Amino acid sequence: MRRIGFTMIELIFVIVIMGIIGKFGTEFLAQAYKSFIFSSINNKLQADSEMAVTTVASRLQYRIKDSVIGKKSSDNSFLAIGSATGSDFNILEWVGSDIEGFRGDSLPLWSGIIDLDDSNATLLDSPETNTTALNAQIGILSHASGTGINNAALYFVGSDSDINNYGWDFADTAFTDQSKVMHPIKTGATPNLLIPKDASTGADNNFTGIDVFEYYQLAWTAYAVGISDYNATGNNTGTLMLYYDYQPWEGEEYNNINAKSEILMENVSTFQFKSVGSLLKIQVCVNSDVVEDYSLCKEKTIF
Repeated sequence: MRRIGFTMIELIFVIVIMGIIGKFGTEFLAQAYKSFIFSSINNKLQADSEMAVTTVASRLQYRIKDSVIGKKSSDNSFLAIGSATGSDFNILEWVGSDIEGFRGDSLPLWSGIIDLDDSNATLLDSPETNTTALNAQIGILSHASGTGINNAALYFVGSDSDINNYGWDFADTAFTDQSKVMHPIKTGATPNLLIPKDASTGADNNFTGIDVFEYYQLAWTAYAVGISDYNATGNNTGTLMLYYDYQPWEGEEYNNINAKSEILMENVSTFQFKSVGSLLKIQVCVNSDVVEDYSLCKEKTIF
């Protein structure tokens, strides 16, 4: 006789199998989905944190090494990077050499050399320097903010580099003479001439009594990196910021109204830095805003 249905045992067996599949299949799918979420978050945090530390490192690579300080945003007190230890030093700040101008397009826009034979106390002759092209490039890099070669300063390689003479502690006070580490300049009658200036008034100055060295670095901005200020409720905003286009020798600070800022990364829990000899180490730790208690840290060493 031909059977056209299921027996009771077969039905019970099917029900049991479906129950097992329903229980463990759901857990399997949930675990697969959870693994996908974690993998996606991890990849994003890895990429974002790598981009953040790489951006900071690329700027720090061309720092004037003796200019690097750690600063407390709470009171703007600072120390040279080698002495700035502790979590309360939360801002890393430095003067950067103008590497874009030094590389130029086809030729360097500033040579880094002073012709001492033709130099005197009122002007500097920098052979093969093109201040006209340099002024245009600084304008582009500063996003047409009005910053140019006349806001720049020289650092003589081999000169006294007292950390207190970069302008970090002269908020709202521009350099009025050339006795500091950074030497404010403006353009001369020809593109290769640089005139020392009073950064407060813009008037011509001179190097009377100041040692002039053959080699120099040109800078038009300082840089600062740190987690933005705490919000009104006292919670860390977790936004890592890069500040630039400000000139300490003109009395400006990283939080000056004229300074530019860019967001490097959000949901940052920690930004730390320390000096090991001439090396700098930076660390960025980030949290996920999707998965609770999930964080990731990236480090970079800069020579």
